[in-house]
Amino acid sequence: MTERQKMISGQLYKSGVKELANDRMLCKEQCYDFNALRPSQTEQQSAMIKKIFGKVGANCFITAPFWCDYGYNIEAGDNFYANHNLVILDCAKVTFGNNVFIAPDCGFYTAGHPVDAASRNEGWEYAYPINVGNDVWIGGGVKVMPGVTIGNNVVIGGGSVVVKDIPDNSIAVGNPCKVIKKIKSGKAREYNIEEKPIDSLTEIYVRINNLCKEDESVLEACRNNFKKLEDGDKYCVDLWQKFRDLSLKEFQKIYDMLGSKFDSLNGEAFYSDKMPEVVDILENAGKLEESEGAKVVKLDEYNMPPCLIIKSNGSSTYATRDLAAILYRARTYDFDKAIYVTSYEQILHFKQIFEVAKHLNLDEKYTNGLVHVPFGMVQLKTGKMSTREGNVIKLEDLLNEAISRVTQIMDEKNPNLENKEEIAKKIGVGAVIFNDLYNSRIKDEIFDWDAMLNFNGETGPYVQYICVRTKSVLEKAGYIPNIQDVDVFKLNDEDSKNIITTLYNFNQTLNNVTEKEEPSILARYLVTLAEQYSSFYNNCHILDQEKEIKDARLYLTYMVKTVLEKGLNLLGIKVPNKM
Repeated sequence: MTERQKMISGQLYKSGVKELANDRMLCKEQCYDFNALRPSQTEQQSAMIKKIFGKVGANCFITAPFWCDYGYNIEAGDNFYANHNLVILDCAKVTFGNNVFIAPDCGFYTAGHPVDAASRNEGWEYAYPINVGNDVWIGGGVKVMPGVTIGNNVVIGGGSVVVKDIPDNSIAVGNPCKVIKKIKSGKAREYNIEEKPIDSLTEIYVRINNLCKEDESVLEACRNNFKKLEDGDKYCVDLWQKFRDLSLKEFQKIYDMLGSKFDSLNGEAFYSDKMPEVVDILENAGKLEESEGAKVVKLDEYNMPPCLIIKSNGSSTYATRDLAAILYRARTYDFDKAIYVTSYEQILHFKQIFEVAKHLNLDEKYTNGLVHVPFGMVQLKTGKMSTREGNVIKLEDLLNEAISRVTQIMDEKNPNLENKEEIAKKIGVGAVIFNDLYNSRIKDEIFDWDAMLNFNGETGPYVQYICVRTKSVLEKAGYIPNIQDVDVFKLNDEDSKNIITTLYNFNQTLNNVTEKEEPSILARYLVTLAEQYSSFYNNCHILDQEKEIKDARLYLTYMVKTVLEKGLNLLGIKVPNKM
C-alpha cells in the first residue's frame, strides 16, 4: 500500500515521501496561480477551482487567497462560497454539501500527528475526513478539526473550534464548539408555499433530488413515503392534497392565458383505487411474473424489456397507473381514440403499456385506439432543461416575458395604438404557441427570443400581422362578402392563382394534420398563405381598380382572412383587430 493510499484510508503515513511531496507541490503551484489572478478575472478563478478540487458543483466561488494541500480530496456541492483566507488541509476527504457559506479566516484540518513524541518525530501523520452538510453557514475564524461531521442546516458561530460532530438543525459556538440552540423548523421554514407554490415546490423538488444523489437513505425515505401515500396515510395524503390544490390554482392562471379548458383534471391519484383490478386481471391471465421481489409482465416477444407493474416494496409504477387509466377511460368515455401527448423520452413506456393493455379483457376497439404522439424537447442555448436540476423556464414567466417584449416593440413602432395591453397579450401568447407548433413535433428546438418574436419571419406575429392587414383592407373598403358578385376569372394574375390553389388545399391540410397528428403542417400552411397574400398585396392594386376586379380581389382577401383566422384559432391563437 502506498503512502497516499494509507493517507486517504485513515492509516498512519509519512507525508515526506516523493509521491505526496510532488502532489502537494503541484497543488501549491495551482493555488499560487489562483491567488495571482485579478479580482475581476472571475471566469478564470472558477476554472482554476475546478482544476484544483476533486469535484465542484454549480455556482462555486472562493475569494482569494486560498490554500490547500492536495485539492483532489476536496468536493464542493452547488452554491458554495468561501471568503478570504480559506485553508483546507485535505490529506483526507473534505466534503461540502449544497448551499455552504464560509466566512473569512476559516480552516478545515484533516491532518494530525501522534501524541507520542517519538512517532511524531519520525514523521508519522494521520488524516480523518471532514464532512459538511447542506445549508450550512460557518462564521469567521472557525477551525474544524479532523474527523468532524457538521450536519445539515447548521450555523457555526465565529471563532469556534469544532472538535466534535454537530447534529442537523443546530446553532453551535465556542471552543470547544457546542450546540446552544436547535433550529426547530429547519429549511422548510423558508419556503412560502402558499404565496409562491410553484417556485417553492420546484425548489424543494430540486433539493430533494440532490439529497437523493448524495444519500441513499434519503431516496429510500422518499420511496417509503410514496408507499405511505398509496396506502392512504393521512399526513401524506393531506400534504399531497395541499400541494395538488395549490399547483392547480397556479396552473389555472396559465390555462387562462392560453385560453385552455379541460373537461377532466383527474390525475394519477384518481386511479389509486383502480390499480388492484389491473393487477388481478394480469395475474388471472397468467401474465404477471415475479422478478427480484417485483411483479412484471415480460415482453420478450416484442423485443422490449419487462414492464414493471409492482415494485419490490409493494408500490405501484407509472405503468400501473396508466393501465388503470386505460381501463377507466374505456368504460367511462367509450373512446374511439385515446391520444397520449408526451415527450419522445417515453416512447418505450407507451409501447410497453399498449401491449400490456391487450391483456386487460378490453374490446380490441379500445386497445387499437391507443395512440402515443411523442414530441421533442425545448432546449435552452445552454442545454437541456431539467426540473430535477432546477434548470427550467416556467411557462408563466415565458408568456409574461413575451408579452412584455411585444409591448416594447409596439411602443417603438406604434406608440399611439389603442388597447395596447390586450393586443400585446394576443401577440405575445400567440408567438409562444406558434413557435412551438411550427416545428415538427418530434424535433428538439432551441429556444430563441429574437426568432420567435420576429414580425417578418416564419412566426406567429407575422401571420397575425398579415391577417390584420386583410381586416384593414376589408374595413377600408366597407366590404360585405357576396359570392354572387364575384367574377373569379378576374383573378388571373399569378399571385391570385397561387392563393386560390393554397385556399383549395385548406381542407386537405387539416386532414393531414389529423391523420399525422402533426400541427406543424397547419402552422407552415398558414405561413405560406400569409407570404402569398403579402406578395399579392404588394403586386396587385385592390381598391383603385374597376368594380369587377376590385370585388374579386376583395373577396379573395376575405377568404384569406377567414382561413388565416380559422387556422390560427385551431392552433389556439387569437388575432387582434389592430397591430
